[in-house]
Amino acid sequence: MSKINIGGQAVIEGVMMRAPRSMAIAVRRPSGEIVVKKDEVIPLSERFPVVKLPIIRGAVALFSSLIIGITALNFSANEAMAEEEKEEGKKDISSWAMAGTMAVAFGFGILLFFILPLYLTKLLVPIIGDSNIVFNLVDGVIRVAVFILYIFSISRMNDIQRVFQYHGAEHKSIFAFEAGEDLTVENVRKYSCLHPRCGTSFLLIVMLVSILVFSLIPKLWPFYLKAGSRVVLLPLIAGLSYEILKWSAKHDHLPIVKLLISPGLALQRLTTREPDDSQLEVAIRSMEEALEVNAGYKDDRLVV
Repeated sequence: MSKINIGGQAVIEGVMMRAPRSMAIAVRRPSGEIVVKKDEVIPLSERFPVVKLPIIRGAVALFSSLIIGITALNFSANEAMAEEEKEEGKKDISSWAMAGTMAVAFGFGILLFFILPLYLTKLLVPIIGDSNIVFNLVDGVIRVAVFILYIFSISRMNDIQRVFQYHGAEHKSIFAFEAGEDLTVENVRKYSCLHPRCGTSFLLIVMLVSILVFSLIPKLWPFYLKAGSRVVLLPLIAGLSYEILKWSAKHDHLPIVKLLISPGLALQRLTTREPDDSQLEVAIRSMEEALEVNAGYKDDRLVV
């Protein structure tokens, strides 16, 4: 089982763990009970071999992770709802409502991190000149700055800080599993909250890769074409970023790779918090359930 790549996601009062052929979501209810939802997940590559190809597999992994993430968030939101709220007649959040919320959030993210930097850079052209290289560098710096500022801002929210604690619990549990240790609170507690395969690092890589990809867009195109092309190029950027993340995870023992991944690890200091033992218990439970459903299947896929 130690050869299985496993990843996860922090959710509301819980953790979702993903193994190559399974998914498990563990959530602690207000009563203290841990509830679990687990399913077998058949890799798309078994039905569509083209999904195994580099670049394509990264783009597919991103969108499949979004779908699974919606399921996990929907389950956790409903289970973490206080019993008194349910008694007062508040209905569970439907999958469609959560999907709609995620769609709006995804659209907001595109506007904030891709369209806004383009617009601000366009306004700066009289100052920075019309060099395509300078334009894309300034655009990239603004994009990364907006991303870091956004992460810093939400990290100050109390509710988000609890999610970030579960994020830390997820990472610690994965480290313990990768080290071949028994999944106990005592063993898991000693590991770091910062993991090289974290989605936070992936997003930072996306921001940096986009600088190179967007430099291919002709500078004479009107604003609306440049903005639209950025949306169209997102799957390519996700695919390239995935390959970089996968490569760095396999070679993180090399000094040069340690240097390259250090910004992503530093950013994780904003998106993770030290968890308490009860949160570690939830992360461990989620991993154990995912591994049980996975039933010993092994491959070398990276789960983001």
